[in-house]
Amino acid sequence: MNEVKEALRNIEQRCKLFQQQQFTFIGALQRTRENARDLIRPVASISQVQSYMDHHCNNSTDRRILNMFLTICNDLSKLCHMLETVYSGHDVTDGILERCKVLLSHSNDLSTIRARYPHDVVNHLSCHEARNHYGGVVSLIPIVLDCMKEWVAQVEKLPRHRRYNVGGGSTLSENRAPQGAPARAVISQKTPSGHLEAQTSTNKDNMQVQGSKRVWKQRLNTENQSGKHKRPWKPPGRHA
Repeated sequence: MNEVKEALRNIEQRCKLFQQQQFTFIGALQRTRENARDLIRPVASISQVQSYMDHHCNNSTDRRILNMFLTICNDLSKLCHMLETVYSGHDVTDGILERCKVLLSHSNDLSTIRARYPHDVVNHLSCHEARNHYGGVVSLIPIVLDCMKEWVAQVEKLPRHRRYNVGGGSTLSENRAPQGAPARAVISQKTPSGHLEAQTSTNKDNMQVQGSKRVWKQRLNTENQSGKHKRPWKPPGRHA
C-alpha cells in the first residue's frame, strides 16, 4: 500500500504542475483544432487529443503540453491496473477502478463530465469554452485522481486480513489463522490437562499424608490402649 500511495503522490504533483499550465493547454487545443478544421465539436476523448498532437501540431510548446496531458493519462491508467493487482474482490473498490478504466479509455466520451468543488479547472474557462469545448477534457484528470484517492481510503477501511499484499496478488483468507495461532491453540489445549494432572498429583500427595497421619494416630491409640492392660514391668528374679 505504501508503494501505491507514493506512486499516487508523484502523479498528483505532476498533475498540479499541469493544471498550472491550463491556459497553455487550452491554447494548444485551440490552435490544433483550427489546423484540423475541427472547431465545431468539443474535445471529447483522449484519442482526439492524441490525433491533434500527431497530425496538427506545429510548434514545440503545443506539442509539449499536449504530450504532458497524454503522459499523465497513460500513467493514471497504469496506476489503475496496479491498484487492481494490489486488491480486488470488493464491490466498492472494484466499482471505483471500473469507473477509472472507463474514464481513461481513449475512446470514452468526456464531453459530459465536470469536475466539481474544490476543483476550479472549469471555472478558469469561459462559459462558452466550458459548455461547448473543453469542460470535459480539463475535468478528466481531477476526477480520476479523486477516484483513486477514494479507492485508497476504502481499502484502508477494510480489515487488515482482507487486504492483498502489495504486488503479491494474493489475499489472506478470512478463515486462515495468523502465524503462531496453532501453537497457542495447542498450548491452550494442553494447559487445562496439565493443570488437572498437577491437581491430581497434589490431591494424591495430600491423601497419602492424611492417610499416614491416620495410621500413625491409630497405632498410637492402639499402643496406649494395650498399655492399660499390661502389668507393671519388674526386673527378673525379684518377684515376690
